[in-house]
Amino acid sequence: MRQIDEQYMQTPFYGSRRMTQHLKRCGYHVNRKRIQRLMRLMGIEAIYPKPKLSAINSEHRIYPYLLRDYQVTAANEVWSADITYIPMNKGFMYLVAILDWYSRYVITWELSNSLSTQFCLDALHHALCKATPTIFNTDQGVQFTANAFTDMVEAAGIAMSMDSVGRAIDNIYIERFWRSVKYEDVYHKVYPTAKALFDGLTHYICFYNYKRPHQSLDYATPAEVYLG
Repeated sequence: MRQIDEQYMQTPFYGSRRMTQHLKRCGYHVNRKRIQRLMRLMGIEAIYPKPKLSAINSEHRIYPYLLRDYQVTAANEVWSADITYIPMNKGFMYLVAILDWYSRYVITWELSNSLSTQFCLDALHHALCKATPTIFNTDQGVQFTANAFTDMVEAAGIAMSMDSVGRAIDNIYIERFWRSVKYEDVYHKVYPTAKALFDGLTHYICFYNYKRPHQSLDYATPAEVYLG
């Protein structure tokens, strides 16, 4: 699963057939059936160009995507949230993060060993204790289309926006954050336990927010831009 995750970050267009062939070339004795099962467990669907960590919930309302050609001009104007698979030495966790588009600042994040809605609700609650954006963007996963989640967003007077199916670029800034956190920390640390992973991510995300300069921010840090 770690190898699948690394390759998927490089080639998100790989479905189970190409992923199986890639792993065979790397020396793994695997068949497509196994790779399909593991990709489903990780939340990767072959027909999509990004991880879909849960199926779309057709029983809940799907909101329009509000950010096409939208020019973000200030912090707390647009936030986005997403979930990604995090490999460990043994096992894995899921990470949800809420990020400010203008500054790339990570408002808050949570870890979970399951794809429950609750850890997304916890992250949203903690974020809203800090500030309130104008627009909140997510994908169409069941965690974000759940009534408990959308009700909390709308109760705060925030406009809800959702990615179009299969368009990773609709939430591009948080996709870039996933690449940073995995390539700069998770992949080479190989955390042995959930506690070690939590401590490591706490340290990395503090570094990311307060010390890591971003080229797209004229080499300022996210915290410098977000906090003004």
